[in-house]
Amino acid sequence: MGGIRKLAGQTLWYGVPTIASRFLSYALSIALFHLYKPLDTAPVTQLYAVIPFLTVLYTYGMETSYFRFVKDFTHKHVFNTLMSSLLISTILLSILIAILSEWLAIQFLLPTEFIYWAIAILVFDTLAALPFAKLRQENRPRRYAFIKVVNVLSTVLLVFYYLGICPSIYAQDPESIWLILYNPEIGIGYYVIANVVASCFTFLLLFKEWRTYRFDVDFQLWKRVINYSYPLVIVGLGGMINEMLSRLVYTNVIDLPPAEAQYQLGVFGANYKVAVLITIFIQVFKMAAEPFFFQQSKHDDAKKTYARVMKFFVIIVCTMWLIIVTNLPLIQYLAYGANASDYAEGIGIVPILAMGSVFLGIYYNLSIWYKLTDQTMMGAWITIAGAIITIALNIWWIPTFGYTGSAWATFVCYLVMMIASYVLGQRNYPVPYAWKKLVAYMVIIAVLYIIFLVTTNFEIALPLQLLFGWILIGAWVFFISKIERKELMHLLKKKG
Repeated sequence: MGGIRKLAGQTLWYGVPTIASRFLSYALSIALFHLYKPLDTAPVTQLYAVIPFLTVLYTYGMETSYFRFVKDFTHKHVFNTLMSSLLISTILLSILIAILSEWLAIQFLLPTEFIYWAIAILVFDTLAALPFAKLRQENRPRRYAFIKVVNVLSTVLLVFYYLGICPSIYAQDPESIWLILYNPEIGIGYYVIANVVASCFTFLLLFKEWRTYRFDVDFQLWKRVINYSYPLVIVGLGGMINEMLSRLVYTNVIDLPPAEAQYQLGVFGANYKVAVLITIFIQVFKMAAEPFFFQQSKHDDAKKTYARVMKFFVIIVCTMWLIIVTNLPLIQYLAYGANASDYAEGIGIVPILAMGSVFLGIYYNLSIWYKLTDQTMMGAWITIAGAIITIALNIWWIPTFGYTGSAWATFVCYLVMMIASYVLGQRNYPVPYAWKKLVAYMVIIAVLYIIFLVTTNFEIALPLQLLFGWILIGAWVFFISKIERKELMHLLKKKG
């Protein structure tokens, strides 16, 4: 249990400030739904569906490779080699994208300047990736979280200034000295510009982590790293296809006039934001879990630890799912404000996508088997299978069911990937997961949600709906506390 307590402590240190920063970032994007109609937010939705794909290409698994190879080489040696590789590839990729900028802008229905701003974000974020990995490897979550929070706060302040304050000042006095570098024609583009400035600032804040860097490439090490990491690129790209493809191709696949397709994309993107609240926790957990899993692999009881981690992880994400789906009536008003009538028409996809996120989180836990056994290509094949499912189902279901069909495609994809990883993992690196119990937990929360839907289907006031939802949540927590009482007490028990 000591290992799990350590992981819980690390997750808490990453978690509290990082979740706070994630929610600030999340609230910032939600604010766009208050200020703009779905048609106006579609370009931002599209751009931030493209950037994650490019991020995978820019970083090509170097963070995970860093955790893997610092066990065998000195930190400085690995850092210099990997950072040099990233520096060269970042320059080359950026030049290529700049050359193709006009073509990309046409393909994704974006202003050309959005492409250049995206390049700047990618450059700074890529060069910050290894310094951040170094902080995680050295178990320095407080500094990591501090820099992440500063990143989000600077973004929030810039967006608030340019989208919240400047338009009002401009309407009264277009020549005001307070309109610093403000151009009303940029509009929602200031959301992207704020990200550029924040990414640059973040890279500078990491100066202590990269100031000792020297351009130095150990080609023998580099070859080993590439052999290990290139399947992770496939995993990453497949993951992005599974997560982002639906929003990338939506307007091209659905048979609607362009304006209506853009409108639906805005609605889809807004509700996707609500659905992936669970992924905030998953991302925070991964920050602490990845280096922890590699370090824990040296211990004799590592597999038992992985099984326990999985159980507590599933309990947490199931609880989060139940909280989200039983509070949707409130969330839609908080998230969409005056535009609730426009965005809330797609609120029904949230439980589907949120459960898909639960499956994805479990898959991330299961994926440790191919990382520990250096079988990263197996992970790539699983992700490729998921990507094929995503592409096929989106092409098939979007024209008929719209974004609801896309939501079910995501659900099916992550379910298949989770099952495939479990089956293959048990063959290659068997871990004693309590899978029957974990499946039962997911079935129970689904049944509780069905009870909530049936009960609140009648004309019940919103406060009563929310009260009933929290009664169900309380019943779930009570049930878990009884079933897992012994392990929870053991986990909370102090050493000595």
